[in-house]
Amino acid sequence: MEARSGAPRRQLCPPGVMLLALASLPSCLLTSGQAKVYSRCELFRVLQDFGLEGYRGYSLADWLCLAYFTSGFDSAAVDHEADGSTNNGIFQINSRKWCKTLEENTANRCRLYCADLLNPNLKSAVLCAMKISQQPQGLRSWDAWKRHCMGKDLSDWVDGCDV
Repeated sequence: MEARSGAPRRQLCPPGVMLLALASLPSCLLTSGQAKVYSRCELFRVLQDFGLEGYRGYSLADWLCLAYFTSGFDSAAVDHEADGSTNNGIFQINSRKWCKTLEENTANRCRLYCADLLNPNLKSAVLCAMKISQQPQGLRSWDAWKRHCMGKDLSDWVDGCDV
């Protein structure tokens, strides 16, 4: 028989942290398993089906240019900012204002979880991007669109993608 010490056993990790890590694992695996990088014309057709042509005065070429320069057409793209926020999905929508994270103090103006923006069906990402584009600055809300797309001839983005 072994002698037992009167000292309490040390835990490597607090139970709450371990539970959080285990609960997050399936969503990480599910998201990465569902990741999709769209081709230009494939994304053209998806965005057209969502009715983005002419939405708030922007062409499909504007939306394609935005998606390319924010995520490279990757539905599961996530970029971590210095302030702790993340940019999520094909349009790199920021968690500080637009979606819910584990932090309680986010504005969540799109009323969805940031993980929803990573879904390859793009419904949540498109609906949230539409909401962002309703702001007075429109697509100028995205620095990438201002730098790479605004005021440029974007016709090449839709060439050859006719339905």
